[in-house]
Amino acid sequence: MATATLDFWFEFSSTYSYPATMRIDAVAAQAGVAVRLRPFLLGPIFQAQGWGTSPFNLYPAKGRYMWRDLERICADLALPFRRPAVFPQSGLLAARVALAGLQRPSGQAAWVEDFCRAVYRVQFAEGHRIDQPETILDILSELKVNAEQIVAEAHTTEIKDRLRAQTAEAQRLNIFGSPTFITSDAEMFWGNDRLENAFAWAKRTS
Repeated sequence: MATATLDFWFEFSSTYSYPATMRIDAVAAQAGVAVRLRPFLLGPIFQAQGWGTSPFNLYPAKGRYMWRDLERICADLALPFRRPAVFPQSGLLAARVALAGLQRPSGQAAWVEDFCRAVYRVQFAEGHRIDQPETILDILSELKVNAEQIVAEAHTTEIKDRLRAQTAEAQRLNIFGSPTFITSDAEMFWGNDRLENAFAWAKRTS
């Protein structure tokens, strides 16, 4: 029997994607399901709905609830949490870097998962700006990879086009938020609190 797979669609500025990213590997290992990372951008999806920013900013009551909810979730998971001074931050460069890594042979892309976790950690646990190139360079340097080369790859037309295509694919799939999990039979689960449900479905339908 083939190994079940689950597509993990995430936007680096997404608050609830922080806990999901930090715990998805353990849940995947327990379920015996392989995860495919699918970074994308929410900005174009929001803009298509006439939103110029996150709905958590457009609807203050919803935003206040989200921040308190995220505090509770992180406390339950023993994850450090610090509300960033600016929200949302552009995850454009981080998404391009992740895609640049994911296009490499598997043996050369082992750092991508650690990179993704680090981007969320520095943003939502340490309060750094992920829209600053130096932050991304620092993360890559800490991972002992060629930071300058990878960032250069992230700025190529190939990677820019790949991110546009991936975001367009998210729109085609009717993805409206992050994190979103899609199984091999196209079942969609949205939100950190649906992570276990997504893995159970993926395993059942493999």
